[in-house]
Amino acid sequence: MAKMQSVEPNIADLANGWLRSYKLNYKLEQEGLSSDIDQALNDYFSKNGGTGGNRPDAKLLLKDKTLSEYPILIEYKGYKDRLVKLDGYGKVANKTAKNLPDFKAINSYAVNGAVHYANAILHYTSYTDVIAIGMTGYKDAAGNLQYEIGVYYVSKSNFGVGQKVDDYTDLSFLKKDNFDGFIEKVKRLRLSPEEIEKLRERREQEINVSLVKLNNDIYQNEKGLSERDRVYLVAASIIATLGVPDKVKPLEKSELRSSTENESRDGDIILRKIKAFLNEKKLPPEKRELIVRTLQNTLTTDNINKVENGESQLKRVFTKIVDDLGIYYKIGLSTDFTGKLFNEMYSWLGFSQDKLNDVVLTPSYVATLLAKLARVNMDSYVWDFATGSAGLLVASMNEMLIDAKEKIKSPDRLALKSAEIKANQLLGLEILSEVYMLAILNMILMGDGSSNIINKDSLKEFNGNYGFGKTAEKFPADAFVLNPPYSAPGNGMVFVEKALEMMSKGYAAIIIQNSAGSGKAVEYNKRILKHSTLLASIKMPVDLFIGKSSVQTNIYVFRVGEAHQKDDVVRFIDFSVDGYTRTNRKKASVNLRDTNHAKERYAELVDLVRFGKSKLHYYTEREFYEGTIDPENGADWNQTAPIDTKPTLDDFKKTVRDYLAWEVSTVIKNQDKEDDRLGK
Repeated sequence: MAKMQSVEPNIADLANGWLRSYKLNYKLEQEGLSSDIDQALNDYFSKNGGTGGNRPDAKLLLKDKTLSEYPILIEYKGYKDRLVKLDGYGKVANKTAKNLPDFKAINSYAVNGAVHYANAILHYTSYTDVIAIGMTGYKDAAGNLQYEIGVYYVSKSNFGVGQKVDDYTDLSFLKKDNFDGFIEKVKRLRLSPEEIEKLRERREQEINVSLVKLNNDIYQNEKGLSERDRVYLVAASIIATLGVPDKVKPLEKSELRSSTENESRDGDIILRKIKAFLNEKKLPPEKRELIVRTLQNTLTTDNINKVENGESQLKRVFTKIVDDLGIYYKIGLSTDFTGKLFNEMYSWLGFSQDKLNDVVLTPSYVATLLAKLARVNMDSYVWDFATGSAGLLVASMNEMLIDAKEKIKSPDRLALKSAEIKANQLLGLEILSEVYMLAILNMILMGDGSSNIINKDSLKEFNGNYGFGKTAEKFPADAFVLNPPYSAPGNGMVFVEKALEMMSKGYAAIIIQNSAGSGKAVEYNKRILKHSTLLASIKMPVDLFIGKSSVQTNIYVFRVGEAHQKDDVVRFIDFSVDGYTRTNRKKASVNLRDTNHAKERYAELVDLVRFGKSKLHYYTEREFYEGTIDPENGADWNQTAPIDTKPTLDDFKKTVRDYLAWEVSTVIKNQDKEDDRLGK
């Protein structure tokens, strides 16, 4: 049977003819469009999985009435049913079940190929909105050309997966007279909260795969770089490539020329870009100087700038970081990105400092839980005394911004409040310099809430004041979130005591080794209860930190500013079954699965702590118990629901029924045996 012949030349001729008739300045496969887009297409992995060389069949740049510019990327195919391949969620299926690129789909389907090209633009340029168009067709029995068109919006807002815009029978929506209306339709596209959550989870799984690849690559192939160097190089590379619209152009790989000329080495170029970025972001001068000074020590060393075979080690590492991670930090994920980065970096490398063994970062969904338990809202002032990569502050900032969007309906007022939240309502302390740099990076990536991330010992050097700017003023904290190093005195309760002493009101939620509540922190606990009330003690799953730590943890929730009375009710909740199934398989595409209403269970937990047993649904009174503690004990914080051993009347009746049933059964069996013996 003869192979079906592709009609792609006919499809291309038809579509390009339309573009000519609309008087649009389009470019064909081998032609350049703009230097940054051309470079992005060349740098991104190809449709076959190779290195670079992506060439859309047609491409153009169009501006709407606001002069915003949109790249348009078009891919042609020439077979029936080759327009688009969708996944089970109705999204463009450019990933396999293991979250790896599906090269067969990308290469075989017109829309999938166009969306692939669009992701190259998101990955390597400052464009955040791209239009991907696929077109394919065939000749029917009469020899007439039949065709179909797919038009998708690929953007930062939909995580690069893409959304179908509408059905079209030609490309006239690109005409100058029609383009503004088309863009208005694009702007009205919305993802549901459920779709956003699913896409975010998929992207986060991809991040883990990319981080493993990056770390193994640097570890195996780039000698002479310490763990600290790796952290600083990732931070420096990301900051240099972020850019500020209309102010600071993101650093391109091509700008690193591996020169040996003084002040023009690759490290000098990256450092200048970082300084320009930080200046435009209006960070306090002391903060800018500290960041630059910290990164400068790594970026300007002779070894990393030494040129071998025409390239410096710094350029190689910079290229790997941008290639592997670029799209994830440019699409604006509301996740603890650098927390994932940090956990991966230290999960398989040997620790050079014993202290780092004690740094276990909080999963993002647990960080959000702590923020909710601490009753964080848009007017909260939140601090964290062992901030790590700032994951808890990121979660708190997200909760504050969500609350602000729900309550403030004026765009101008919302913008002012959002800026106030990021600049003045968050404070974190981190003593380890490499971890501190990750916290700075994380808050910059999440929207510039880095102003008051402070590189100090919270127990010895912190006086409660703002770290930058308003340094003479006390930070008016009314929400405290914490995952402390458990090797600290009292399993970390020393941090809780210090923070709550400095607060006059508000709430606190901490996750800590549960032995802190059963004997390892007695004196700290007794002192804490003299000014704060324990509201809840929550037993968390033992595998919560699987792969990082195997300790049993509890969350303790406090109301600050009121001494705990012996008759105050404490809500003890066994949350060890939280609905998630966790694994620690290195090659698994997903190590965290919602297998039993996990999201609903976490929402129920927050309600149980605040409102009590009227909110029981997935849990019962076997897991929820209201009791009291002795404020002078300090070791009775981990209680469980008492088991009632006194038999009830129903218990007695059941026992009698069971006994009589057994007795009757025994009599019948004996009778049967007697009958058999007598031969009946």
